[in-house]
Order: sequence, then structure tokens, then C-alpha cells
Amino acid sequence: MTANRPGRPRASSRATLADAASELFLERGYDATSIADITTRAGVSRSSFFNYFASKADILWAGLDERIAAAVSSLESAGSAPVGAVLAGALADFEPDTLALAIVNDDAMGVAEELAREASIRRTRLSEAVARRLERDGVEPMRAEIAGAGYAAAVLSAVWTWAHGGAGRSPLRPTMARALAMVPDVAREARVSQLRVVVRADDLDGAVAFYRDALGLVEEESYDGEGDARVVILGAGRATLELANPAQVRFIDRVETDGVTSPHIRLAFEVDDTAAEAALLTGAGAEVLASARETPWRSVNARLAGPAGLQLTLFEELGPADR
Repeated sequence: MTANRPGRPRASSRATLADAASELFLERGYDATSIADITTRAGVSRSSFFNYFASKADILWAGLDERIAAAVSSLESAGSAPVGAVLAGALADFEPDTLALAIVNDDAMGVAEELAREASIRRTRLSEAVARRLERDGVEPMRAEIAGAGYAAAVLSAVWTWAHGGAGRSPLRPTMARALAMVPDVAREARVSQLRVVVRADDLDGAVAFYRDALGLVEEESYDGEGDARVVILGAGRATLELANPAQVRFIDRVETDGVTSPHIRLAFEVDDTAAEAALLTGAGAEVLASARETPWRSVNARLAGPAGLQLTLFEELGPADR
């Protein structure tokens, strides 16, 4: 193959070298491609290569490494934003590059092992930076280390998920936000560490059978008090408090139901399959108030009436729409 293709810019640039490397990795495989091959295909000198990349592996990781470095720097700065916000901000403008192409074509390029090895290095770097930041903020070392590992895993998992979903069709931001929200709340960064909704259940056993056994919430604690006093505490994953004014509540009701009115407090549970979950809960005694339907905010929602007088929304997040 000739060294200089017609139309290829002769000026050295990171993009030109990365494009040339990607072509060669797909044609020959990662291991069979040398730095000399890449510079020849790009039409630049070997010394020019090292103006942009430290190694062949750096071609895949340079873009993400810049953002990881920015995140680490911000985490080490006094008074910086909460960890999740720092990581989300650092990755917000990450666009499809050689790494995304390699993730999707890891077998064809022969880079699966290379990606796994290098990804572990980045996870460690981020994990340690987050742990240092949390310890500095007063979090005990073990909690800080666990949280650091979770945040680092979320960042890399989001990049992989986004790449396989078609990185060029949607921004990384929503996938990253969702991944970071999944990190266990082991390191408190707010004054309130838990949201608990307390409900009076006249038929406690029936309510527990529905919410624990049918819906699948996890029993975390249960106590017997004086007389016949009893309480069961069920874990429901991440807790958020959604505050909406009356106009927004009316809008949600119009979109989500066929005229059903929300009570003052309504519970919403994120599930993997709204229609299937609604059918299961109906069989367990719930009343369908509105069947599953797609909403303008890219979710599939259903409204049910459950035990203990609770109105429930089941919602399945669909992710960003294809462009």
C-alpha cells in the first residue's frame, strides 16, 4: 500500500494520526500495526507522532485521559463540586473518537485484552483520586475506597455502554449521569443521607406481600413494638424527592393517564419492563389506573393503585432518542 494517499493532509495532527491508526487496526489488527506503519499511513515523521502520543496505546486513550486528568485535578482542588458533579462535568463534552471505535470493534482490531488492561489502569487512577478527595472531606477510609471504586467503575461502564449504543448518535452526558447515579450511597456528600417514606398500612401483611414479594423491594429491617405494633422497612434503591407545582402535576396526569388525578403524594418505581411489571402487580392485587405508555420524556409509564392506599407510577427509562 502506498504511503501517502491522494487527499491526505500532510500536516501532522492528532486527528490525522488517530484516523490512520484506526484504519490500520481494522485492516491488520492492533498487534500487527507499528508506530512506523501509522506515521507512514498518515504521511508524517516518527518524531511528529511523539508530539501527540506517548505510545501506540495512547492513540486509543488520549481523549479520555485528558478528561480524567481534568477530573483528578478538580477533585484535588479545595472547594470543588461534589464527586458526581465533577466527574459528569469532566466527561460532558467527550465525543466519539478512536476509543469508541475500538470498543465497538475490539475483536476486529484485536484490542480486547489491550482495552481491558488499560481500562483497569484508568479505573484505578480515578478510584484513588475520588477516595483521596472523600477522605479529605472527612469520609472514613474504607467508605472512601468503596465509593472511589464505584465512581470509577461507573465512568468506564458509561463510556462502554455509550460506545456500544452508537456513540455518534447521542451525547455521553445522559448515559454518564445515569451511571453515576447508580453508585451506592456509601459516601455521604449531603446533609441528608436517606429519604424514607412512612406509610400507615392497615393490612401490614398484605402490604408487605405486595411491595416486598410482588414488587421486589428488599426487606432491610423489621421490628415488633409494644402490643401489636409492627413495622417493616423495605429498600427501594436510590431515593429522590420530586417536587412539582400543581401545573406540572396536572401535565403529568394528562400524559401518564386517561384522566386519573394524582394524590398529594404518589410513589414512583423505576423498573426494567413497565408493561411486564404492571401485569405482575395486577395479578398480585393492584388496580390498573393507566396502562403502560411512552411519555415525551423518554420513559414508559403506568399508573397503579396499590395496597395501603398508595398510588404508584412504574417507569422504564428508554434513554436518549436516536438522532
